[in-house]
Amino acid sequence: MEAHDHEHGHSHDSGHPDGHDHSPTALGRAFLWGGIAAGALLLVLLLTHGFGLFSGHSGAGEEPPPFVRQGERIFVPEKSPLRQRLAIAAAPAAQLGDVIPAAGIVEADPKRTVAVLPPGTGRVREVRVSLGDRVRAGETLVVIDSPELAQAYADNDKAASAAALAARNLGYQEQQVKIGAAAQRDLEQARNDSQQAVAEYQRSQARLRAMGGAPEARGAARLLSLRAPVAGSVIALSIAPGATINDDTQPVMTVADLSVVWVTALIAEGDVGRVARDQEAEVAVAAYPARVLRGKVSFVADVIDADSRRDKTRIEFPNPDGALKPNMFATVTLHGVPARRVMLPSSALLMNNDRTSVFVAIAPWTFERRTVEPLLEEGSQVAIRSGVSPGEQVVVRGGILLND
Repeated sequence: MEAHDHEHGHSHDSGHPDGHDHSPTALGRAFLWGGIAAGALLLVLLLTHGFGLFSGHSGAGEEPPPFVRQGERIFVPEKSPLRQRLAIAAAPAAQLGDVIPAAGIVEADPKRTVAVLPPGTGRVREVRVSLGDRVRAGETLVVIDSPELAQAYADNDKAASAAALAARNLGYQEQQVKIGAAAQRDLEQARNDSQQAVAEYQRSQARLRAMGGAPEARGAARLLSLRAPVAGSVIALSIAPGATINDDTQPVMTVADLSVVWVTALIAEGDVGRVARDQEAEVAVAAYPARVLRGKVSFVADVIDADSRRDKTRIEFPNPDGALKPNMFATVTLHGVPARRVMLPSSALLMNNDRTSVFVAIAPWTFERRTVEPLLEEGSQVAIRSGVSPGEQVVVRGGILLND
């Protein structure tokens, strides 16, 4: 018993003069406790510094974002470089006339335009005018070989002969009654026949004149002549020599007096309520860019065109030199009652999805996009009809940097 205890005690002290336990089990426990301590230290570091890595805040040396979108608004942070590049100013207002721009077209005055109808049917022998020619009232325009007119001349010749014969018979009967060689009844019959013949002759003459003929005409003069009903210019021509006219209700040409013309402005439906008769207007055409025509509205249509959704408003202009020609395109500006309008530099206006917009400051360095309606441009300034009120703070330069 004693020997066993002695041997056991000896085995614990053998080979370890320092008295420490260096067995594998003891070393494993030491590494375990060291790992736990290191993990705890890492956890403390994460708790004290790590949240900064995931909080979204920039670390030292990183630039802030140029701007931050907050719903429909845009905020420019304090250290953003955009603060040095954006120019903001209050929107001023100026007294301007109410201006309505519109596209237009030059037209002949309907009151001075005549569709020329042929006086009868037949074959066109001669056309004496060309498109664009100026003609005098009564001037011969077209010569027509008309069977109808030829028949009218024949009827007139026949009526003239019958009237002459009846007149001679009446004279003869009058002589016979005087010498007692004829009865009074024969004289009355001769007088009645003469009156009827004269009446028929007068009717044939009237019909001949209505067809453009002349009772006294002979030979080639008996051709049908189409004459100008008014003085003016030939603005439409639809016949040529050798053509046959079968329908005398269809115009063969149009003659218009272009000494006065209309410019028809196509007014947008939303602007119709601001247009009235006698309103002042300015018109320019591409052919004469330096020439500005001034007139007044003479007619505003009561019906909107179903296809273009535009109202046809007409301005009357004198045209003594014929410079304004039908179908010319025109730029029309109508002037209304003066009103105060916001004026912005053109650099403030941005295009966004086919709309014009600006950025308006609603709080310090906080902006919202506004759709605006430009009215007219004067130099580098643009008058705004709606979208911005006078005095509002607007980004007048650099707004493109916010236009994402």
